[in-house]
Amino acid sequence: MKTRAITGFFFIIVLIGAVLFGEYIFVPFFVIMAGMCAHEFYRMVSSESIKPLQTFGILSAVIMAGITGLVLLHILPINSLLVGILFVFAAYIATLFRKTSQPISDVAYTLFGLLYSAVPFCFFIALGFLKGSYNAYIPLGFLILLWTNDTGAYLAGRSFGRYKLFERISPNKTWEGFIGGVLLAVVVALNLARYFPELASMQWVIVALIIGVFGTLGDLVESMLKRNLGVKDSGNILPGHGGVLDRFDGLLMAAPLAYIFLKFILR
Repeated sequence: MKTRAITGFFFIIVLIGAVLFGEYIFVPFFVIMAGMCAHEFYRMVSSESIKPLQTFGILSAVIMAGITGLVLLHILPINSLLVGILFVFAAYIATLFRKTSQPISDVAYTLFGLLYSAVPFCFFIALGFLKGSYNAYIPLGFLILLWTNDTGAYLAGRSFGRYKLFERISPNKTWEGFIGGVLLAVVVALNLARYFPELASMQWVIVALIIGVFGTLGDLVESMLKRNLGVKDSGNILPGHGGVLDRFDGLLMAAPLAYIFLKFILR
């Protein structure tokens, strides 16, 4: 528990620093996170019968997230985002030249890895540029609500947890924990506008609800993936926490939906 707490503390400090130190730290840092998550995903799914294009997938994840960042920094034109389509066709073609037993499964896992572990970071990076220029406080607020939801779920589940949420997927998660996480995130969101006035209180509340519901579902999806593959953690780079993908599982589903809400629905 002590190792977990120390690792978690320093990981949060690093994340906060990456967000607050400006766009030229923010973008590269989360591009690297996208690449690391893709690496952990491909390592998890690889087996004797399934052999995704690991190097191709990791490079594609980094390039996709990097192009997104460069477009948002106004270094590349927005049309550059269409390059992502080329990665799909490149994966199809590259598989033709590999002698593996299940080539269709290989390319399917390769593309799923990009969709699952890289695309969400493109949306999270875009949260920092919602209003045109870089603003650290929207992605920082998102992370605070994500951590708040996790903390509330842990405390409520440990104190009051009785009814299982998805026992076959994650035996430790309870409805009480889920409700406690959402409630704590909403309470924090109601006060967040005082310090981060970039969004109104009710906008932060809706972001908190998105994180509470879809962040939890993202966590469950990763648990389902690990259970299906027979692994406990996505990696071991973070002592006491597992891998980077384990720490960002809630972000993977919540970040795209939060961005869509803030960018398009509000407008």
